[in-house]
Amino acid sequence: MDIPLVAAVAAVRDELISAAAVGGSHPDLVFAVGPVEMEFEVEIRADASAKAGFRLWAVGAEAKAGVSRGRTHRVQFTLTPRSANGGDLLVSGSSNRVAGPGDASGRIED
Repeated sequence: MDIPLVAAVAAVRDELISAAAVGGSHPDLVFAVGPVEMEFEVEIRADASAKAGFRLWAVGAEAKAGVSRGRTHRVQFTLTPRSANGGDLLVSGSSNRVAGPGDASGRIED
């Protein structure tokens, strides 16, 4: 399965946001999310609707086994998640919550 690189990065962002909202069962234990290293094999394809005239697609293992439509390249980068105010993204939770993530006012919104 090939997916746009932007969708792959967005999926990781969404998972981090979900982890921050859900938290854990120990209110005194908080994790700061550190650097997230990502590596993809990508294929560059012409796309008239893209600003630069091309798009990067993350190539899945099953696509690599089949016939490739183009040449693949390896892309590696590191992201450091931050909250909207520039602080660390914290993953935490409360053991006394009834349902849901509880107060999410300090969390990053999508």
